[in-house]
Amino acid sequence: MSRASVLARGRAAAEAGMVDACIIRRITGQVTDPDTGEVTTTYTTIYEGKCRLQQQGQQARPEQAGEAYLLMLRRELQLPMSVTGLRTEDEVTMTASAYDPDLPGRVFLVRDLFGKTEATARRVQVEEVTS
Repeated sequence: MSRASVLARGRAAAEAGMVDACIIRRITGQVTDPDTGEVTTTYTTIYEGKCRLQQQGQQARPEQAGEAYLLMLRRELQLPMSVTGLRTEDEVTMTASAYDPDLPGRVFLVRDLFGKTEATARRVQVEEVTS
């Protein structure tokens, strides 16, 4: 069995475990409505599809922002290796979850990128800000 075939099998197995779905998008700018003055952020979609969100056993990190008390929750987002071009600060919105009904609608920001020659999944560190 070749190294490439073992890697392909590993990637297929990793993707089979990706039973959640997400949209990853990047801010491209802002548009101001000339009549109301309302500013709307514009985005481009980087990826939409299957994923897997994992808790890494880390504790939430408290942070003080002005008078607000925030908990910064880190997770690992696993994506197919075909997902490329991610950047820190990209926004991840969970759109579906087979086993956790609390996940859809939650929003995370990409904080750390991961690369590896023979990875079976693209693993990205994301952070959710909660109050």
